[in-house]
Amino acid sequence: MHPAQATFASPLGPITVQAVDGAIIRLYWSSKASASPEKRCDHSLEPLFGKAREQLDAYFAGTLRDFDLPLAPAGSRFQQRVWEALYAIPYGQTRSYGEIAAATSSVARAVGGACGANPIPIVIPCHRVLASNGKLTGFSAAGGVRDKQLLLDLEAGRPGLPLG
Repeated sequence: MHPAQATFASPLGPITVQAVDGAIIRLYWSSKASASPEKRCDHSLEPLFGKAREQLDAYFAGTLRDFDLPLAPAGSRFQQRVWEALYAIPYGQTRSYGEIAAATSSVARAVGGACGANPIPIVIPCHRVLASNGKLTGFSAAGGVRDKQLLLDLEAGRPGLPLG
């Protein structure tokens, strides 16, 4: 089954949300500000896409701290455990790869791999994971480490995004 999708504007660039069977399976964005948002989706999923857009808009406005969306990211059991640990990191806080590794009985490098494979960034907040020295390391989304820093700044009350 092909996923339905909706694309809409965001401060990071056009965000596309994909869903199957009433649950979000993927979220990604383009760093191309000139890309025109378009919407293509299965009409039965319109309420889900509307809720996702409302919650992402509220997140970017700094008024939403916890997402309440049905998620179904595809991944191995290990990746699922890591993503659950990421989802539990509170808004505005960070954890190290080592802390997530300890929580999932793993090693930091494997946690980094699972973070890089996260299909639903922002909602599953892999941007909240830093190196043990507090430095920003990779971010698999379109804007890389720059977008990771923007999201962390937003959550710290120092928005560097063009919020509107």
